[in-house]
Amino acid sequence: MHSPFPDKPQTAPSIVLTGGHLRFAGKEVFHNLHLTLPAAKWSCLLGPSGVGKTSLLRQLAGLRAEDGEMEGTVAAGDGAPLPERIAYMAQQDLLLPWATVLENVLIGRKLRGEPIRPQDRDKAMAILADVDVAREADALPAALSGGMRQRVALARTLFEDRPVILMDEPFSSLDAITRRRLQDLAVRLLAGRTVLLVTHDPMEALRVGDDILLLKGSPARIQAPMSPTGSAPRQEDRDGLWPLYAELLKQLGAAA
Repeated sequence: MHSPFPDKPQTAPSIVLTGGHLRFAGKEVFHNLHLTLPAAKWSCLLGPSGVGKTSLLRQLAGLRAEDGEMEGTVAAGDGAPLPERIAYMAQQDLLLPWATVLENVLIGRKLRGEPIRPQDRDKAMAILADVDVAREADALPAALSGGMRQRVALARTLFEDRPVILMDEPFSSLDAITRRRLQDLAVRLLAGRTVLLVTHDPMEALRVGDDILLLKGSPARIQAPMSPTGSAPRQEDRDGLWPLYAELLKQLGAAA
């Protein structure tokens, strides 16, 4: 299927976090954290559970911390306003239970008071076909499996077609084959965007990431252990990923 996106997406800026700070229950999760996400590249963030990955993603998205105190400055490298250029996909699918699959994909336009045009429905259906849930377009979320719900959430994120994409484990509820297929699809459809993917899967990061970041320590700091060579999506058996995978596992084990 042809991509539902235009050939030339909006210019994707770099993202710069300065002085990132999160305190939770009296503990400094991270303090004076600095991070730059390169423009039009995929960055993948790994780290032990509880180290602050989701909170950092929320800070970059301009969202409040779910718990704790958050400070810091987030800006686009081109100096233009950032919030309306971000699409954010949380760990939970956050589908509206009373809306159909198609309506959930289109919900951003409705919430912004924008008219839903025939071409919007066509674009949404094309994305739903790409993530293999087009046949459920008229179904309610309660009728879907967990993996299907997550695919709908991914379709909703893709539909927004923003130059900056922040994703929190978007493929975690999928079986291995579907997961790989949607990794490949996301790399294709999000080419030219600035992407930050939080994942617990080192191989996923190596397959899709241009830069691998590791958040570790207390207070947490960011390390950039590697930048895989070659074009994503990479293949384990021909792109030399297994030694990098072993090294990432070693570093994650030390961080934990």
